Amino acid sequence: MFEDIQNELKDATRCLEEFSNNQDNLHLIQNAAQVFTQAIDSGHKIISCGNGGSMSDAMHFAEELTGRYRDSRKSLSAIAISDPGFISCAANDFGYEHVFERFIEGMGKSGDVLLAISTSGNSENILLAAKKAKELNIKVIALTGKDGGKLAALADVEIRAPHSDYADRVQEIHIKVIHIFIHLIEKSLGLNG
Repeated sequence: MFEDIQNELKDATRCLEEFSNNQDNLHLIQNAAQVFTQAIDSGHKIISCGNGGSMSDAMHFAEELTGRYRDSRKSLSAIAISDPGFISCAANDFGYEHVFERFIEGMGKSGDVLLAISTSGNSENILLAAKKAKELNIKVIALTGKDGGKLAALADVEIRAPHSDYADRVQEIHIKVIHIFIHLIEKSLGLNG
């Protein structure tokens, strides 16, 4: 049992070290944070989406921005596409592949930013959301894994977790990047120490 625990922690550490030792990843995180900050600073919003665990990450990002991260500060304009009423309605009427796209079409405005999260980079509903965002002059920040999938080509900034056989390692990198985004957004807006 302890050997399994150690092996899991060692593999997670290896993945994080591989990611953090690549200077390109650090620049991409900085670039994405600047895109988010410019949107918020100019009165626009951040919309986030993902499936399964990635939806949980999208929700976590939005709630940390609208609520509180480490210290109290004003609420920032962010929303995750996660309302079950909307999702079940859009899925029933248009198909699950269109749920995020429909939300972007109705709620997205030029100058907003979409955080699209897909461990494979190939989730059809995420791809359609990114395409709709591009049509509406909404920048796309993508968190991906594996080879980035089709989402990589649709992103203004793509941040890719190191290759892993399982999505959980990708998601572990994604949540760390999300926390760094929040920190950098707050710092750039002068909202934290």
